[in-house]
Amino acid sequence: MCRKIEFKYGQDRVPIDFPDTIDVLKIKEPGLDIHRKKFETDIAQALPKDLPDNAVVSIVVADKTRLCGYETYLPWVVDMLHKRGIHKEQITFFIAYGTHARQSDGESINAYGDIYQTCRFVHHDAKDKALFTPLGKTGQGTPIHFRRDLLKSDVIITMGALSHHYFAGYGGGRKLLFPGLGYRQDIYQNHSLFLDQATGRLCSGCRPGNLDHNPLALDLKEMDGALEIPRVSIHGILDSQGRVCRLIVGTSYNDFLSACTLLDSFYKTRAVKTYDLVIASCGGFPKDINLIQAHKAINNAAMFVRDRGSLIVFAQCRDKIGSDAFMPYFDFKGFKEAFEVLSQDYKGNGGTALSVMAKTGRIKLFLKTALDDKVCRKIGVQKKDPAGIQEMVDTSGGNMAVIENASLLIKTE
Repeated sequence: MCRKIEFKYGQDRVPIDFPDTIDVLKIKEPGLDIHRKKFETDIAQALPKDLPDNAVVSIVVADKTRLCGYETYLPWVVDMLHKRGIHKEQITFFIAYGTHARQSDGESINAYGDIYQTCRFVHHDAKDKALFTPLGKTGQGTPIHFRRDLLKSDVIITMGALSHHYFAGYGGGRKLLFPGLGYRQDIYQNHSLFLDQATGRLCSGCRPGNLDHNPLALDLKEMDGALEIPRVSIHGILDSQGRVCRLIVGTSYNDFLSACTLLDSFYKTRAVKTYDLVIASCGGFPKDINLIQAHKAINNAAMFVRDRGSLIVFAQCRDKIGSDAFMPYFDFKGFKEAFEVLSQDYKGNGGTALSVMAKTGRIKLFLKTALDDKVCRKIGVQKKDPAGIQEMVDTSGGNMAVIENASLLIKTE
């Protein structure tokens, strides 16, 4: 007997046949639990009671790679602010790109809906130092710069999908302000904490779902604490279909931790078993829009693969790599040399490149992808079409597992 499982690939699905005995590693789907009245009440209660009539309100949102039901829920936020006497002209939206490329107007309309055309949106540019005001350094030496227009806010509202992040522990939340609205050199300095200089390896504490002994996450906490402006954080929790199922409103770091704990209850597993072969999907578009985004799912799925085992990932990457600062690190002679270069001058997605190298040094990595054959060979992965994947499944002599949405499921270490 066989079992057919469909893997999301971009906006398509690819079926593969498996034996009935296949282990299917699943998340716990969050059910829809959003009520407009409660949501608006939560925000109203979280807002400062003494907001002036001419209050400057900044709303920070993620870009197209990290959507959070914006077209539905941003109008709710704006309507609630209107009830507080805050007019559209007092509200500015900031798109937290970090070091991602700027979206087109068409992509922004798709991401945020009609509100993009009726409200003021600012496209963040991490490279323009003239935008920023310096506010010191963190305890680990990362310079702190915030946009000077953001510093004029009477209240800042951040809204984004909370997620597990492969080296920061958690994405969304505080990361919307930094690195989302950060200065590029500060972002690189923070990301360089992923490199453990003492061991010459990636920092063991920098892993998804972990904040303990995570120097990069600690740095983010200090950065967040340096911004002394009242804030309201809206943490979205998404299901495997990308539907927002929870909107958690908070004002403090402890509220952020509580939201992370809820996220863990759906997407973190304590399974200790590892497999000879794991077949996984990133979850389709936009999770596999480019390799930088797809890597997060690859990283999660690799946790379930034994040393020298095999991992097959469906990752379309229709926008190719998604960064100009990734491939150059594969021109060096392996992990050690790339690590040394990054230690001296961290740039771009160097940490992601090292993370890929670490995986291909431990396991065999295969991709069903639109990436160029030459690119795949250079980064140490093999391309497989569905027929080739089916053959690997049919001839595998070891234990196998399937992960239908590896962008969401993480393994506790």
